[in-house]
Amino acid sequence: MSAEVGQTATGKSSAGKETVIEIVNLYEAQKKIYPRSVTGVFARWRWGLVWFTQLLFYGLPWLQWNDRQAVLFELASRRFYIFGLVLYPQDFIYLTGLLLISAYALFLFTAVAGRLWCGYACPQTVYTEIFMWIEKQFEGDRQARMKLDASPWNFNKLWRKSGKQLTWIAVGLWTGFSFVGYFTPIKELWASAFTLGFGPWEWFWVLFYGFATYGNAGYMREQVCKYMCPYARFQSAMFDKDTLIISYDQERGEPRGSRGKKVDAKAAGLGSCIDCTLCVQVCPTGIDIRKGLQYECIGCAACIDVCDQVMDKMNYPRGLVRYDTQNGLAQHLSPAQKLRRMFRPRVIIYSVVLVTLSTALLASLLFLRSPVKLDVVRDRGVLSRLVEDGYIENLYRLQIMNATEGAQQCSLSVKGMEGIALGKPVSLVLAPAEARWVSVAVRIPPESAAQAGVGAHPISFALMGQAVDKAGVASGKIEIKEKSTFVVPR
Repeated sequence: MSAEVGQTATGKSSAGKETVIEIVNLYEAQKKIYPRSVTGVFARWRWGLVWFTQLLFYGLPWLQWNDRQAVLFELASRRFYIFGLVLYPQDFIYLTGLLLISAYALFLFTAVAGRLWCGYACPQTVYTEIFMWIEKQFEGDRQARMKLDASPWNFNKLWRKSGKQLTWIAVGLWTGFSFVGYFTPIKELWASAFTLGFGPWEWFWVLFYGFATYGNAGYMREQVCKYMCPYARFQSAMFDKDTLIISYDQERGEPRGSRGKKVDAKAAGLGSCIDCTLCVQVCPTGIDIRKGLQYECIGCAACIDVCDQVMDKMNYPRGLVRYDTQNGLAQHLSPAQKLRRMFRPRVIIYSVVLVTLSTALLASLLFLRSPVKLDVVRDRGVLSRLVEDGYIENLYRLQIMNATEGAQQCSLSVKGMEGIALGKPVSLVLAPAEARWVSVAVRIPPESAAQAGVGAHPISFALMGQAVDKAGVASGKIEIKEKSTFVVPR
């Protein structure tokens, strides 16, 4: 016997009794969610962040700084420009620090107020909002979209669906183009766009990032949040009963039931919830917040906005669905009591770590970072050799990097062994943000080699840097050192 999902089939057992068999298909097709549009305080906050994040993302590559792109990650030359900072791969530690700060900020915000990131600033939420707005312009709001999908294909349906798809594709491609503009100068990229002269990797990332935006925001939507994003799975580990989450006040709302505006709810034995299901209709993940906290809830507060509007129409107090804590609901805590409970051990620890990391990163970037950098690489082709007058010579390759946007006058010296010296003096002027490889010979006299003995001995290179202005005047000396070894052969 067979039946559709959610249906039952009947039959008779050997004893002649009627039995009911329910067949459940574990691979049930996902039902499409049609979120209803909503306005309100939190919707305005959400759209405010949509505008802020997208103006930042789309606009930053076009911003100029010192006659160059303000934010540019040049992978070919291994230089990364962030406004006045010039970073090299050797500055990877700063990226590590930034990732740690982001992680602790996420932990802190989640412990205090739940999934604020997911509901307001996550790229998946932001682009889903944009794509749903486009969908609404072509197909209408919830009921109109449902009716259009159920209708047969005709000219009206064709042009609405086609217009939506073309606009989605255009937004996706522009997003991919803007993303690549952070790695290839966007003005060059824009000029190449008219001749389709992108390089292979530019083509790949424009199309890949554009397709990912189109697919995730246009079709997968809540599936990304519910099944693909790991944050939804481990968020409960950061929640406690004093975390501010979107909550339904069951004590006030139950028993729910529909009624007219003039009906006395108390006399009718009803709570404030009129069972309009609007909170379900506006939810982008399709959950019913009245069933309690669920991992699918992204904290967007659309249900709060629509419920407050219903309460206004019914002349009931707002806040049937609201931001609250589990302890706040259970113990009827005042706002002041909930605020005091916010400063609990985990929040304090996250805050201290976050402030410490942020201070350390800013201090190292702004005050402790050297304007010039030095890397020493031994010449592995010739470790050590005997030259004229019995001197022992080692060869090195030095990478000298200017981490500023002004010229740097540099000179090099070496020390660490008796009589050690450079084969030739090294003095050079680095152009702004220039990195240069320099081959260097280091020698020691025979008596020093005899005294030191066979083997590798520690030495250090010292690089003296001075900023040079346009008039050629040097100022602001700084010295950096880099360790290496000198090999005395048998």
